[in-house]
Amino acid sequence: MRKANPRDTRTHILEQAIPMFAARGYSGVSMRHISQAVGTSAAALYHHFPDKQKLYFDAMAHAFADKAAGITEALEGKGTAAQRLERFIASFTRLMGEDPDFRALLQRELLDGDETRLKLVAEEVFSRPFRAMTALAEELAPEIDAHMLAISMAGLVLFHFETAPVRRFLPGGRARHNDPKTIARHVTQLLTRAFGGG
Repeated sequence: MRKANPRDTRTHILEQAIPMFAARGYSGVSMRHISQAVGTSAAALYHHFPDKQKLYFDAMAHAFADKAAGITEALEGKGTAAQRLERFIASFTRLMGEDPDFRALLQRELLDGDETRLKLVAEEVFSRPFRAMTALAEELAPEIDAHMLAISMAGLVLFHFETAPVRRFLPGGRARHNDPKTIARHVTQLLTRAFGGG
């Protein structure tokens, strides 16, 4: 019988942990819960991760790793600033729409993350794409604070997903407003007009 590859086991643990952390938050999940979901002992879990915080951080990084490359590529790729903005909005909106576990992890961390975890996530997971966002912001509107503009660009996308449960009850709410392509088109049009391109 072939022995399990430690890398495959580690990935399996992370993939089981992500939806659990997304649903219950950091404090709502124990190493015992994760070991039960994985079908292993808590001791085996500690062989791969020294503590829950490391497992949680690695789960966040794993959830975002592949997607971050696409977002950074959209921001740093060829084309005008307006074209890169459109690609970034499309890529970021697609990520938020297609990966509810990552979206829930992000929302939970923003709501109840402690300073140590927030610092780790900011520095190790989000810093490269955010640097690319601020560079694009400086190019689009050099007279505006680039940090605040980058946060606003991301916020325009995020808030559509965060308010989805209540928006359908608001006047004018339509099912199509939840479609990532519709959101991306709207945010792109709004920002393009704000920057004098439409």
